[in-house]
Amino acid sequence: MKKLVIVESPAKSKTIEKYLGSDYKVVSSKGHIRDLATKGKEGLGVDIENNFKPTYVISKDKKDVVKSLKQLVGKSENVLLATDPDREGEAISWHLADELGLDTDDVNRIVFNEITKNAILKAINNPRKIDMNLVRSQETRRILDRIIGFKLSSLLKRKIKSKSAGRVQSVALAMICEREKEIAAFVPEEYWTIKALFKKDKNELDTTLIKINGKKVEIKTEKEADEILSRIKNQGIIENVSQKQKKRAPYLPFITSSLQQEASSKLGFSAKKTMSIAQGLYEGVDLGKETVGLITYMRSDSTRLSEEFIKSAYSKIESNYGKEYKGKYRLKNDEGSQDAHEAIRPTSLDNEPNKIKEFLTNDQFKLYKLIYCRALASLMSEAISDSLTYNIAQDDLLFTVSGSQLVFDGFLKVYKDYDGSKDVLLPKLNKGDVLDLIKTDKEQHFTEGPGRYTEAKLIKALEEEGVGRPSTYATIIDTICERNYVELKKESDNSKTKYFFPTEQGILTNDKLKEFFSSIINVKYTASMENGLDEIAEAKIDNIKYLQDFYDKFQPLVDEAYQNMEKKQDEKSGNKCPKCGSDLVYKEGKYGKFEACSNYPTCSYIVTEEVGRNCPDCGSPLIYRTGRYGKFISCSKYPDCKYIEKIEKEKPEEVGRNCPDCGSPLLKRKSRYGTYFIGCSAYPKCKYIENIEGEKKPRYYKKKK
Repeated sequence: MKKLVIVESPAKSKTIEKYLGSDYKVVSSKGHIRDLATKGKEGLGVDIENNFKPTYVISKDKKDVVKSLKQLVGKSENVLLATDPDREGEAISWHLADELGLDTDDVNRIVFNEITKNAILKAINNPRKIDMNLVRSQETRRILDRIIGFKLSSLLKRKIKSKSAGRVQSVALAMICEREKEIAAFVPEEYWTIKALFKKDKNELDTTLIKINGKKVEIKTEKEADEILSRIKNQGIIENVSQKQKKRAPYLPFITSSLQQEASSKLGFSAKKTMSIAQGLYEGVDLGKETVGLITYMRSDSTRLSEEFIKSAYSKIESNYGKEYKGKYRLKNDEGSQDAHEAIRPTSLDNEPNKIKEFLTNDQFKLYKLIYCRALASLMSEAISDSLTYNIAQDDLLFTVSGSQLVFDGFLKVYKDYDGSKDVLLPKLNKGDVLDLIKTDKEQHFTEGPGRYTEAKLIKALEEEGVGRPSTYATIIDTICERNYVELKKESDNSKTKYFFPTEQGILTNDKLKEFFSSIINVKYTASMENGLDEIAEAKIDNIKYLQDFYDKFQPLVDEAYQNMEKKQDEKSGNKCPKCGSDLVYKEGKYGKFEACSNYPTCSYIVTEEVGRNCPDCGSPLIYRTGRYGKFISCSKYPDCKYIEKIEKEKPEEVGRNCPDCGSPLLKRKSRYGTYFIGCSAYPKCKYIENIEGEKKPRYYKKKK
């Protein structure tokens, strides 16, 4: 009889089993095995009148998994639950224990922050009980999300044909919509700046006017600018020389949100892509001789580093760069940080990015190098620059110019590839030097309003407001995009950066939620809910009372919205129904937009496109239909005649580039939804995929947990 260890993902199970040896069998639950049922009142799976008692059911795709796990548990000497080291992982362990008939008070829960042999063996030797406070916190969050999601989604579908709403996604949508309103309301103001180029010998200074009569300069019109230009004389005197030494502290090591932000701005990765790659680096990569987890757990809100890592980093810094490059360890966590795990860092500094590059995909290498350099640089010394400022006086006018030069690179020795700062060198001049005026110039400017959110900026804003948790940001963004509430696109053809634009449906959804649920769906209340969940995890408040207080506030708002929210009418197509004479309207179906009779369900007429051939079985016209797998040809007499045929697929064409992951040719393909995308010709071995500008976002191949 072997000892059984249950983890969440299959990739992780293979890595861990190699570390533990033949006495252990490591298997995967493939994520959650149970979820709230969709039965009962309103399909909530929660008995609100009985202290919010949840009803759990085994997920359809996990029935075989659970059956197999039960058999293995019956044959095993001991069972250890090794799901992820967070609130969600704790809940999965409890669900496993409950469903598999394990004692939930048993000391059978093990946790580890990295998948390395030492970390796994240490965890095996230090089991603990399942933390029921964490479980209750996760369960409360799930119940809140189910109640809010189901009730609001049902309301919005019925009233305005929106697909869904949620506790956090609706706040993210609100932030994007409100920003768009601010941009539309912003009125730019004109202002001008004056430049003057001075010269002494061969040395030139490109200066800016900053003061007139000792007061900060404000030039609002071109007339004012011209009047000032007419007063500038042919010479100026260096009135003041200011020399300072500036120090730049290294960046803190990554937490989930800062990793997503930096990967977005420096590597161009979406939050979803970043988390997917990080998951693979955490679970284990085959390095030839062994499979090892390259980074610590990628869902963390703490900048804490272990003493072991700090010690190894200092040793590497001193041996590679010298003692002067050793810096101070700094810990800076936000007030709401759970500090459950270390910062995201490499599990071993011996696995230098360039040494293991051959074992990584291109994207894995980029992200791993970023994580590696950031963690190492965080423990290095400050970068030091000499700054130099000249103030040039000319009667009542004062011009200035500043420069800087890096004199000690410090942490930039490692992190320079991700830092955009550059030296601005100035010539060596002295106070009292007389400079000759070469030329002057005036520049018109306009004040800039608030900018739209990029993915990185939205994540930063959510984090600063305390909305959601680092592990949920990628899902939040993915959801509002998939629901067609927002579009992530460039502001112009010349732009490289993509920004969030709310769609018409997104704006309508936000407006209605703001009208009827402003006291619930807002930044402050949502952030307070996150704090409440943290307090449940710390056993400071009762979860049932917390749910009841929320429900007593929420349900009356739902009732009022059903009574008073105006129903959105379908858009008329301008045609009449040939069957009953009613207006034909456009409707949104499961597989896209279609034209149908407004008198549904009395009249079920739907506009169809004829193929131009008749059915070989019954002679009726053949028509095009759209199903879950795309467009196909069917008999118009369905369901009386069930004849169907496939539409011949377009042959993929080469785009003239190779896959950045594996080097195979890239192909332009057509998806089952009728949209085009670029994918690797080596699929399914290589699942690289990219969007084509202007096309709808392709549905990415999702690996099952």
